[in-house]
Parts: sequence; C-alpha cells; structure tokens
Amino acid sequence: MTSLSNKPLFNQFLSSLLFFHLLLIILHFVSSSTASVSSLSSPFAHSNNKVKIAEERKEAMALLNWKTSLHNKSQSLLSSWVGTTPCNWVEINCDHSGSITHLNLSSYGLRGTLHNLNFQSLPNLLSLNLSYNSLSGIINSNISHLSKLSLLDLSANQFTGRIPSEIGKLTSLHIIDLSVNRMTGLIPQDLGALSSLSKLDFSSNNLTGVIPASLGNLRNLTTLYLYRNQLSGSIPQELGMLSSLTDLELSTNNLTGVKIAEETKEAMALLNWKTSLHNKSQSLLSSWVGTTPCNWVEINCDHSGSVTHLNLSGYGLRGTLHNLNFQSFPNLLSLNLSNNSLSGIINSNISHLSKLSLLDLSGNQFTGRIPSEIGNLTSLHVIDLSANRMTGLIPQDLGALSSLSKLDFSSNNLIGVIPTFLGNLSNLIILYLHTNQLSGSIPQELGMLSSLTDLELATNNLTGVIPTFLGNLSKLTTLYLFENQLSGFITQELGMLSSVTDLVLSTNNLTGVIPAALGNLSKLRTLYLFENQLSGSIPQELGMLSFLIDLDISINNITGVIPASFGNLSKLTYIYLHTNRLFGSFPQEFGIVSSLSDLKLSFYNLSISNLISFEQNNFTQLKELQIFGNQFTSHLPENVCNGGLLEKFIANDNHFIGSIPKSLRNCTSLTRVRLNGNQLIGNIGESFGIYPHLTYMELSYNKLFGELSANWGQCQNLACLKISNNDISGRLPPELGEASQLQVLILSSNKIHGKIPKELGKLKFLLDLYLDSNKFSGQVPYNFKMLSNLEQLNLANNSLSGHIPDLGKCKKLFLLNLSNNHLRKYIPIQIGNFQYLQNLDLSKNFLTGEIPQQLGDLKMLEILNLSHNALFGNIPSSFNQLLGLTSIDLSYNQLRGPIPNTKPFCEASIEAFRNNTGLCGNATGLKACPFAIGHNLHVKKGKKVTTLILALLGIVFLIFIIVGITFGICFRKTKTKNNPKEVGHQNMFSIWSYDGKMVYENIIEATEDFDYKYCVGVGGHGIVYKADLPTGQVVAVKKFHPFSEDSVANLKSFTSEIHSLTEIRHRNIVKLHGFCSHPRHLLLVYQFLEGGSLEKILNNDELALEFDWVKRVNVVKGVASALSYMHHDCFSPIIHCDISSKNVLLDSEYESHVSDFGTARIMSSDASYWTSFVGTIGYTAPGMLFK
Repeated sequence: MTSLSNKPLFNQFLSSLLFFHLLLIILHFVSSSTASVSSLSSPFAHSNNKVKIAEERKEAMALLNWKTSLHNKSQSLLSSWVGTTPCNWVEINCDHSGSITHLNLSSYGLRGTLHNLNFQSLPNLLSLNLSYNSLSGIINSNISHLSKLSLLDLSANQFTGRIPSEIGKLTSLHIIDLSVNRMTGLIPQDLGALSSLSKLDFSSNNLTGVIPASLGNLRNLTTLYLYRNQLSGSIPQELGMLSSLTDLELSTNNLTGVKIAEETKEAMALLNWKTSLHNKSQSLLSSWVGTTPCNWVEINCDHSGSVTHLNLSGYGLRGTLHNLNFQSFPNLLSLNLSNNSLSGIINSNISHLSKLSLLDLSGNQFTGRIPSEIGNLTSLHVIDLSANRMTGLIPQDLGALSSLSKLDFSSNNLIGVIPTFLGNLSNLIILYLHTNQLSGSIPQELGMLSSLTDLELATNNLTGVIPTFLGNLSKLTTLYLFENQLSGFITQELGMLSSVTDLVLSTNNLTGVIPAALGNLSKLRTLYLFENQLSGSIPQELGMLSFLIDLDISINNITGVIPASFGNLSKLTYIYLHTNRLFGSFPQEFGIVSSLSDLKLSFYNLSISNLISFEQNNFTQLKELQIFGNQFTSHLPENVCNGGLLEKFIANDNHFIGSIPKSLRNCTSLTRVRLNGNQLIGNIGESFGIYPHLTYMELSYNKLFGELSANWGQCQNLACLKISNNDISGRLPPELGEASQLQVLILSSNKIHGKIPKELGKLKFLLDLYLDSNKFSGQVPYNFKMLSNLEQLNLANNSLSGHIPDLGKCKKLFLLNLSNNHLRKYIPIQIGNFQYLQNLDLSKNFLTGEIPQQLGDLKMLEILNLSHNALFGNIPSSFNQLLGLTSIDLSYNQLRGPIPNTKPFCEASIEAFRNNTGLCGNATGLKACPFAIGHNLHVKKGKKVTTLILALLGIVFLIFIIVGITFGICFRKTKTKNNPKEVGHQNMFSIWSYDGKMVYENIIEATEDFDYKYCVGVGGHGIVYKADLPTGQVVAVKKFHPFSEDSVANLKSFTSEIHSLTEIRHRNIVKLHGFCSHPRHLLLVYQFLEGGSLEKILNNDELALEFDWVKRVNVVKGVASALSYMHHDCFSPIIHCDISSKNVLLDSEYESHVSDFGTARIMSSDASYWTSFVGTIGYTAPGMLFK
C-alpha cells in the first residue's frame, strides 16, 4: 500500500523535471531567435531614425526661418526656439513620432508676417492659433498644405487682402476664425466644401459682396458670425438648411431681408431650448426643425416673420426654462406653457419680453420666488402662475402692472400678507390668491378695485373680519373666502352685491345670525355658510333667491324651523341643512321643488308622521337623500327612486316603520344605502334586486325577515353588506362568494342556519366577517385560511363543530372570536403567528390539550379568553411576554401550576382563574405556589437542599437513559439480525414529541383510515398520504405495503430508513417526525413538502415552464449539498442508493429535499464493496458509483 501511494509522487517529480528542462530549451531558442531578428532588423531601424530626425529638423528649420523674419522683440519672445528639436520649444506640442501637431502663440505680442512661414514643412499640424498678435500682410495660399488642420485661429491681428480660396481644401477644419482683421474682398465660394466645419467667424473685417449660398452646405455648422463687415445683398435661403445652427450674427452689414435673420435668431433660441428638454419632450416638438419657426406647430408670427405667440399648453413637456433665451423674442406677445411638467426657477431675464401681454406658466412644477423683474413687463394683461410650487412673498414691483386684468397666483406656497399695492391695479377684473399660506387681514385697498368680478382668497390663514368695503364691489360675481380663520359677523353690506352668483364663506369662525339682507342677492346660485358658529333661525328672505341652486348651511348652531318660503326655490338642486338644531315638521311647500337632486336633513329633531312632500311630488331628479338622525316616524317615501337616478339613500337612525319602498327594488343607480336603526319590517328576500353600482348596504337593527337572496352575489361592486340584528332565517346563499369586491360582511344576531358556505373563502378582499349569534352548524370552512386580508373574524354563539381550522394565511387578524360553539381538539399553534392579534376569544367550547407556547408570541394581544374548555397543563411560560393584556379569562379549565408573574396576571380578578385544577401565584384569591412557602430564614437553606436533590436526581436519571438506550440499540440489532419477521408484530410505537397513541388515532382520522383520496405518491415499498392533523400541522405519512411472514423486504426498508434519518440533520434532507411499528401498519411520519416531487414537475409541461434555470440550479445545489453531507460529514458515511427525480421533493420555495432512504446503506469505516444491487428498477443512482 505504501509503494502504491509513493509511485504517483515519483511520477509527478519526473514530469516536473522534464517540463523544466524543455522550458529552458524553448527560452534559449526564443532568445537566439530574438537576437537574430534584432540583428536583421537593425539596418531598417537605423534608417527610420534617420528619417525621423530629418523630419524634426525640417520642421525646426521652417519655424526658425519664420522666427528670424519677425521683429527683433518678437524673436526675443521666442528665445527657447533654438536647436533642432521643436518638441521642446515653448507653445509647441508633438505627436509620438516627434512631428509638430499644435502651434499656439495666442497673445504673444508678435509683429511680422506669415510670408516666411513654410506651411508645407508642417504636414501633421492639427491646430494653428496665432490670435491676438500684431501680425500683418496677407495669408499665403500655401496654407492649403496644412491638410490635417482642424483649428485655424488668426483672429485679432492686422491681416489684409483676400481670404485665400485655397482654405476650402482644408477639409478637416472644424473651426476657422479670421475675425477682427482687415480682410477685404469676397467670401470664397470654396468654403462650402468644409463639411466638418462647426464654427465660422469672419466678423469685424472689411468683407464685401454677398453671403455665398454655398455656406448652406455646412450642415454641421453651429456658429456663423459675419457681423461688422460690408456685406450686401439678401440673406440666402440656403442658410435655412443649417439645421444645427444655434448662433447666427449678421448684424452691421448692408444686407437686405433682415427678416430672415430675425427668424433664424428666434429659431436658434427655440431649438436650443428644445434640445435641453427631456428626450420624449423633444419628440413632441418634431416639427421644430430648420430656421423658419413661423411654420412650426403652436407658433404664430407677425407680418414681418417675428414670433408673437408661443402656445404649448398641455404638451406634457419636461425640463426647465434655463436654456430659453427670452432676449431673442423682442416681439413676443403671448407665452403659454401651462399644464406641463416644467420645473426649476423662472429666470429673471423674462423681463426682456417687453411686449408680452399674456404670461401663463400655470400647472407646472416651478419653484423659487416670483421674479420681481416681472414688474417691468408693463404691457401684461394676464399673468397666471397658479398650481406650481412658488414660495416667498408677492413682489411689490408688480404694482407697476397697471394694464393687468387677471392675476392668478393660486395653489402655491406663497407667504406673507396680501400686498396693498394690488389696490393700484385699477383694471384688475380677476384676483385669485386662494390655496396659499397668506396671513393677516384682507387689506382695505382691495375696495378700490371697482372692476373686480372674481375675488378668491380661500384656503389661506387670513384673520380678522369680513370687510364692509366688499359691499362696494358692485361688479363682483364670485366671492370665495372659505377655509380661513375669519371671525365676527357676516356683514350686512354683502347684501349690496347685486351681481354676485357665488358666495362661499364656509369653514371659518363666523358668528351671529345669517343676515336677512342676503335675500337681496337676486342672482345668487350658490350660498355656502357651513362649518361656522352661526346661530339664530334661517331668514325667510332666503326664499326669495329664485335662482338658488346650491344651499349649504350645515354644521352650525342654527335653530328654529325650515322656512316655508323654501318652497319658492324652484331651481334648488342641493340643500344641506344637517347638523344644526332645527326642529318642527318637514314643510309641505317643499313638494313644489321638483328639481331637487340632493337633500341632507340629518341630525335634527325634525319629526312628522308622514313625508307629505315626497308623496306629493315625483322628485324625478333626486340623486341623494340624507335624512338620518332625526325622529321621523312615518313610512319611507315609496317614490324615492321614481326618477331612476337615486344614488345615495341615507335614512338611518330614525323611527321609520313599514316596508322597504318598492321603487328601490329596481333602482339600479344606487351606490350607497343606509336604513339601519329603524323599525322597518318585510321580507328581505323580496325587497332588493341587483345593483351593479352599489358599494355599501346597511340594514342592521330593523325587523326584516325571510331569507337572503342570491342576488347579492351579483352586485359586483358591493364592498360592505351589513344586515345584523334582524330576524333573517334560512341558509346563507353560497352565491355571496361571487361578490368579488366584498370587504365587510356583517350578519350577526339573526337566525341563519346550516353550514357556512365555503364559497366565502373566495372573497380575497374580505376584511371583516361577522356571522356571530346565528344558528350555523358544521365545521368552519377549511379555505378560510386563504382570506389573507382578513382582520376580524367573529363566528361566536353558533353551533359549529369539528376542530379550529388552519388559518395560516390570515396574518392580518386582530380579532378572532370563536366562542360559545362546539369546537373540539387542540388550539392550533399557527394562531401564534398572528402578530397583529388584539382580541382572542375561544371560550365556551370543548377544546383540550395544553395551551400552545406560541400564543406567547402575540405581543399586541389585549383580550384573551380561553375559559370554559377542557385545557390542561401549565400556563405557558411564554405568557410572561404578554404585557399588553387588559382582560384575561382562563377560568373553568384544568390548568395547574403558577400563573405568570406579570402585571396583567397579578392584577386580574380571581374570576379569571376560577375552577381550575391547581393554579397558584401572586394574584388576589389564588393560593401561593409551594416553592414560596416558608420563613425567610429557611429560604437559602431550602434552595441549597432543593438544588442538591435535583442535581442527584438528574445524574441518576441520565445514567438510566444512557443504559436504556444502549441496551435498546443492542437488543434491537440482535432481534433484527436474528429474527426480523417478529419486529413487525410487536406493539412498538413512537412519535417523537407526541403522545404516540393519540397521534396514531389522529393520522387514522385525518386520512379516513388511509383512504386513497389522500394519496400523494406511490413507491416500491409503500404509499405516501397527506394528513392534516387537528393541531394544524400537515405531515406526510408513508404506509408500507402489507407483508407476509416470509417477506422481509419492506421491513428492511422500514428499519433502514429509520436508521438513516435518525443519524442525519440537514436542510436538504427530508425531516422524519416519527415512526410506528404495529400489527396493522408500518408507518413513517415526515414533514410535508407541498411542491411535490421533481419527477412530477418535469413531467408536467405547465409546471416545467415555470421551473426556470435559476430554480433548477438551486435544486441541483441542494441535492449535491445533501449528498456531500451524507458521504463526508456523517459519523458513518450514508449511501442513498436511489437518487432519482421521484425521490427529490420540493417545498413551496423550490428548495430541494432528498427522501426515501429505504435502500440507503450506512457504511462502516472499512467497507469497500457490496454484494447486492439496490434501487429503482432500470435506474442506477449516482450514489452507486461511490465505491
């Protein structure tokens, strides 16, 4: 064995030695080859060096020759220009080969000419900048030899003569600047060939002639400066083809057709702004191309072609105004950018729009202060900056806008007081400052605005009284002062506003009576005085407002009766008088008002035996009727929905009698109905139809009888159905489960019987379900666990039986009441997962077992009632964490031991613990626990004795356990080896952590004695069943096939699986809960994995499609991890022998778990082969290759 183990090491050593020797030979060969190549190539390298040096010398000689032609002083400025290596000279850059690429002598003060500069000697020059010197003479035509030149800047010199046409050959030019010289003659046509040119500046020269049309070919040109020359003729149309042009200056020439220049300048400003907007916004302005903006969308021009109107309202633009040069629009009259998503500040240079008449930037997201420079726009008639995020004060400078007719700064965040200068705007017609944070009082100066028609100062923080001067604004039609902090009386002078149509003073602190003078407002259509502190009676004079449509004087302290004069309000559509102190009867004159749409008379002391006005009139326009909280004792009006338009009918908390109006049955327009808290009678099954728009129906606390109709299930928008405390009987229609939007279902305190329909489990939006105090029987539907949004579940006071179901997904529950039923078995441990639970009542049932420790996790629990059951054992120690309890009742059970030593338990009444087996603890009325008895002097001694006894008992008990386990293992191995047949017939039974016999019975009951409908898989040794235990735990039970006396295969598989799974604990190996060996059955109890087997998924096209590569890789990783653990990490390696897709199980998260260890082998340390071949027939598992 030793030689075998050393031989591979020797072979590796020989191989390494051979490789090293070979590497030395190769390196020697490469070195020799390199030397040879080097010796061969050296003549060429020597030749290249000669050429390089010659080029450098040639460029140096050209520059030195030019230097000597300059004035003496200029030569001294270039004192570093010596030798033959120009790359080291000042202001010269070279490329990697040593050739000159950049020559920059800008502002060196050089004097001389370019005559002696041989451009031909500079073949690689990219940039030539001789600007701001005193160079003179002409520009030589041999400049065309600079074929790679990208930048040519000879500006600010004294060059004369013509611009060489040969410059047109410099096709790499991007920038040419010959400005501020003394050039003469024409602009060469040849320059049209410079297709890469982006900037051309010939300004401030003496150029003559026309602008060449060939410049229109320069499609990349962004800047064209030809100003301050002597150019003549018209501006060529071809310049309109320069789509990239942003800057065009042609001023100070002798050109005709300046209109085009102005157009182009405006176009460039707009295009520049366009490019600053978000990409999508730019695409919305796709027509904005070229240089003729008069043809662009939403732009108007005057006869001269200058832009006058720019209207992009509602275009959905995103961006800022930062890049919009307002100075480019000298003739703009109207700028409307409203209802977009523009942001940032409003630039102060907006003041350059000197002719602007309309400025509308409303409905955007502008921030910052309102620019005071707007005060310079003296031609403004309309300014609208509403619905933005403007802050700061209203600028005083706006007082200069004497032509202003409309000012709207509403819906911003402006602060400070309303400025007094607004009184100077004598032409102002509309003033909107509502919805800001303005404070102070309403300034007297506003009384000078005699032309004002609309004044809206609502939703601010204004204080003081309503000024009397408002009565002088005779043209006022709209006055909105609501939602402020105004106080005092409603001034009588408001009765002088003869033109007013809308008067809204609601939600202030106004006191006193409603002035009778308001009856003079003959054109009034809307009067809102609600939410004040007005008192007194309703003036009869309000009945003279013949055009009144909306009247709301609700939520005040108004007393008296409803005036009979209200019968004259023939156009009245909405009348809200609720939440006052009105009394008396409902006026009969109201029956004349046929136009009424909304009537709210709630929370009065109104009473009448019959709603005569409803019976006398059809009210065909009625959409809303609110008469709740009164003392009406009559029947509900039968014709309430005769017009078929009624949407809201609110008549709750009265004393109405009789039946539901028949007109409601077919009133399909209904959206909300509340008739609760009356004395209505009648058959509920016949009173209501199908309502497609209904969202809320409440009929509780009446005397309705009959059965609920299946029609409620067809109300597809119904969100709330409350019909508690009536005499409804019959069964609950399963069709209610079709009301898919239902959120609240309350049917408490009726006589409904039968089973609770499982269809209610489909109501995925259900929040509250109250079916308590009825006669329901049967089990709580199992699919209630799917109600994941459920917050309140009350099924108390019925005759429900069975066990408490798994409500695992109802994690939002804060009330669970199942009290006073016939529920049996255990309290499910899953209830401990309901972290929001505040009220838990399971009292008065037949629940057994111990209280689950998990209930101690209910940290928000306030009310706990488990009384009147058969619970036994100790109160869980985890209850020490329930510190928020305010009510506890554990009475009438079989509990024993100490109560938690916490405030909620110690301060509870003795009634909370009465009639238990042996509770003790620190609570009034309970006996003290035994360990607390004894005199203080003996406490320490007692503790020591107790500790010693417990320690000794623990040691003895531990010895017994070790001896018992050792004996049991040896005995079991001997019996299995010598006589395996007999093991199966012993009455041996074990389920870990459970009472075995009880769990066995639960399994038999849960699977209905292993009915095949619970089967989830079949294998070579047995069948696997799914068992839903009463505790709420779901397990998989593997029942082995029946075996004969002479067959031991199943028994071997059974014992092998137990031995294997008791040896291992791994997240990717299925967990064994317990086992059972019984004359009737061999059972293994596992954790249940809801994902099923890998084989099932791969053989199902739909499941396989969802089983993507990420999930597949995770499954493989999990199986590999399990195998690695079994092979390498167990004390004795375990070989599975049957890894196949059917033995890989998945949970809901696609985590893989290896199962079926019936063929597994536990290897001893010296095992090297097997004599039998095991596993699935026709399949060899990878584990078989382990040896």
